[in-house]
Amino acid sequence: MTFRARLFLAFSALWLFLLFLTGYLAGRGVEESLKTHLLNTLLQDALRAAEAYQKGQSGALLTTGGVFLHLYTEEGEPLVLTEPRHLLPTGALEGAGETPKAFFQEGFAAALVRTPLGLLALTADTAPIEGALSALRRGLLEAFFLLFPLGLLLVYLTARLAAGPLERAAREVASRSPSRLDPIPLTLPRDEFGRMVAAVNGLLQALKEAQERERAFLAEVSHELRTPLTVLLGHLDRLKRNPLDGEALEAAQRTSERMRRLVEDLLDLARGEAGWRLDLHIVDLLELAREASREQGVRVEGEALEVLGDPDRLLQALRNLIANGVRAAGREGVRVRVGREEGWALVEVEDRGPGIPEDLLPHLFQRFARGPGGGTGLGLAVAQAIARAHGGEITVESAPGRTVFRVRLPLLEEG
Repeated sequence: MTFRARLFLAFSALWLFLLFLTGYLAGRGVEESLKTHLLNTLLQDALRAAEAYQKGQSGALLTTGGVFLHLYTEEGEPLVLTEPRHLLPTGALEGAGETPKAFFQEGFAAALVRTPLGLLALTADTAPIEGALSALRRGLLEAFFLLFPLGLLLVYLTARLAAGPLERAAREVASRSPSRLDPIPLTLPRDEFGRMVAAVNGLLQALKEAQERERAFLAEVSHELRTPLTVLLGHLDRLKRNPLDGEALEAAQRTSERMRRLVEDLLDLARGEAGWRLDLHIVDLLELAREASREQGVRVEGEALEVLGDPDRLLQALRNLIANGVRAAGREGVRVRVGREEGWALVEVEDRGPGIPEDLLPHLFQRFARGPGGGTGLGLAVAQAIARAHGGEITVESAPGRTVFRVRLPLLEEG
């Protein structure tokens, strides 16, 4: 069942309920009003008649204006019965007092009061009330048969108007595919439908950007692998012609090593995006920095700080940062410091290289974003992914002659 059909049925049921409720309340209201008016009239007439009887002004018992006067003995025997159809049973006469009381019997209403002459009863037919109510019911029924189909038509038009934007949006969404991710061309107010279409457009835009990044990534990987493969094939061709060519063999080994590092960086980056599996230990960050710096021949200074992390991954991140600095400024131009900063453990890798171009800084930690020092453009992206997996982050500050990478990691709380 479509949304429009469900909306139509819901509104139709509501309209039907409202019509029945309105008819019922109108009928009950009119009936109560007529009966209350009749009882009040009888009570007032009974009170006036009782006062007249108290003063000895009984006069003749005559019917006036559709009201019938009756007189009963204390035992309930009728003395004067103007309208035989309005005979009150003995039980109804019990409890009569000097204050009039009114009540309904089958086919008539009565007001009863005690007088010196006996029990005075004033009665009136309820047939006019029944006739009025019957006419009202016929009028309400005719109004129902007129208003219900008219209401159904209005409900249908309302449901169609309300569901129209949603149906158009559904058709547009159904027409989208991986090869067509353009936004849904619907301009809607900022209601529920409008926010839903805006959310879908945001999702389509994100998918489109992710698809474009994937294409760019594949193109970059292909480019990065194609060059060393071409070089490697060239060296292998030289070795084929001259198996004793040591220079070609060493060049082939260097090229193979470069390809191995590239593939490992790609695998590490993919693992980071899928979620690292961290083997967490209490790690001395100064010792890790010393180990990573020792491999590159770089000096380290600072204080011993403990963090909770995967030592292998953190060591990999520091190696990437230090190697990046060495490529930019050489071993003598790189310095590593370990300290603390407002509850964070801080590792600073500073180099005196030429600096990073300002337009490259916002994209430095993206895949294949190369700095002036060269490299595959993946090391910094891998390092950032490792830092974020540990709840930290890497930031960079660069100017000609001084570039500082800062690694912030949550400091292990001292017990």
